[in-house]
Parts: sequence; structure tokens; C-alpha cells
Amino acid sequence: MTYVTAPDGTRIAYQLQGGGVPLVLLAGQANNHHWWDTVRADFHPARSTLTLDYRGTGDSDKPDTPHSIELFAQDVIAVLDGLGIDRADVYGTSMGGRVAQQLAARHPHRVRALVLGCTSPGGPHSIERGNDVRRALAQPQPEAAEQALLQLMYTPRWLADHPGPHHTLGDPTMPAHARRHHLTASNRHDAWDLLPGISAPTLVIHGTDDLLNPTANAPLLADRIPGARLHLVPEARHAYFEEFRTHASPVVLDFLTSASQQP
Repeated sequence: MTYVTAPDGTRIAYQLQGGGVPLVLLAGQANNHHWWDTVRADFHPARSTLTLDYRGTGDSDKPDTPHSIELFAQDVIAVLDGLGIDRADVYGTSMGGRVAQQLAARHPHRVRALVLGCTSPGGPHSIERGNDVRRALAQPQPEAAEQALLQLMYTPRWLADHPGPHHTLGDPTMPAHARRHHLTASNRHDAWDLLPGISAPTLVIHGTDDLLNPTANAPLLADRIPGARLHLVPEARHAYFEEFRTHASPVVLDFLTSASQQP
């Protein structure tokens, strides 16, 4: 396992695969790098892929100290610094998209191109999930709650053909305190005032049928970030990047290619 050490002494595990211009892949809340297992090879013909285990997940340290989206972004910078990478493309999904917003806004010289997937600006301007979704995820029976999450991530058709295991349902090795810290960090994210300052070419991509992070957040982001493009994946739920990878991955690669040709 390979690590870098963040400024506060926390060890952050990372995984670098492939060759070429680096593409940083950022996973969702309470998930480790396995979130990207079925997708990352889609980018290897043109990019290397760099993932990390957020603090609290995977092989990274799990300190019982407050977390924030800004802190996760600083951990990404620590990994880039440790590898000697000055600039990278960044693709964040769900909470990873929130981390990517902070990266692009606060460290613009480190982000060459930005892709924000199934995410939101956070704060009072975002569109929250419905109460029915909240109730489904808060069921006291773990199996029922997990089934509800699966149905929010994937279509029934896809689930029938892919019984699992599913790497997008959370890191089972996380201690309870780490899950709480991740939830608090994500809930406190509010990048609304930062978004107009993002200068990297940006693609916002989202499934049309996403109820976990409602699709209406996508045009909010695209309208708020100067020059951002918007792409909606028809019929896709939250895990559009996996179930609809043959649609989504080429869209992302085409965007990154075109962004690299901009002066």
C-alpha cells in the first residue's frame, strides 16, 4: 500500500494506475477507492487514474477528529504533492463532486479540467432529496435500508443482472465515528459563493432519474460555473457512471480531450 502524509499527520492511501495525463477520481460519501473499480479502466487508454481512500475509509488513517469537504480537498492536494503532480484532471461523483468543487475553487492552478457527477452545490441553494427517500434510507432494519439505497443507485433491470457485490454502498470497514464525520462534512458543504470563481473547463453530468441527489442540482451547478457544460444521462439513477458507463465514460473522455485542446 502506498501513502502520503497530510499536514496534520494523517496517512492517506492512494492508488495510481495506467499511464498518461493523470485523472483524479473522487468517490462518494463513506466510500473508498473501490467505488471506481468497474469504471476506471475506461479511462486508461488516454489517462492514468489516481484514486485515494478518504480519511476514515479503506487503508487511510481513521482519526476521530472533525472532517470537512475542504479537509478532504486538502488531502487530495497532499497526494498530488507527494506524487509531484502539478496539475490534473479531476472527476468527482456524489460527495466526491463536492470535494472536486472545493479543489477547483480553492486550488485553481492544480485542476486542469473538472467533471462534476451526480452532485450538488450544497447549502440552502441546493435541491434536497425528498422525505420519502430520507425515510427509506433511515429504516431501522439494515437490510431494508440497504435495499432502498440499491434502488436509488441502480435501475431494477441492472440489479437483476448484477447481484453484487456493489462497491457504491459504503465502506464496510469504516468505524462509526468515521461515518459520522463523513456525514457531517457532506451536510455542511456549501460552495455556492465559490462556484463562479471556478476557472477550469467544467462538465456537469447527472442521471435524469436520480432521486438520491436530485437531478435538478445539475443545472444549478452548470449555470453557476462560468462556461460549464451540462450532460444528462437518460434513465440513469445515482450510479449513472457505473450502470451507464458505456454512455457516460466516453462523454467524460471526449470532454477531457476537448478541454486539453483549449489554450
